[in-house]
Amino acid sequence: MTKARAGKLSPNEMGGSTFSISNMGMLDVDNFGAIINGPNAAILAISSARKKVVVTESDEVEVRWRMNMTASFDHRVVDGAVGAQFINVVRAYLESPMRLLS
Repeated sequence: MTKARAGKLSPNEMGGSTFSISNMGMLDVDNFGAIINGPNAAILAISSARKKVVVTESDEVEVRWRMNMTASFDHRVVDGAVGAQFINVVRAYLESPMRLLS
């Protein structure tokens, strides 16, 4: 972790994965797009969580936590529709983490 934060990882140390997560939330970033590093098939970009005013399903106005996520997919490996389904599953688990235990 120390080497990664210092930008000292070698290409060999960054290889061997198929999916990456890029987290810029701790840097107070609202939204960004991450670039896929080969040989990865996808990368998930996670931004800062913020309190936002939202209108609920029952038309109530509430303050809730919101966080932007974007994903980039190598379309030679992952169809865009499948990628969108993946993002929806991630969102569902983040919105209702107790589902992970069932």
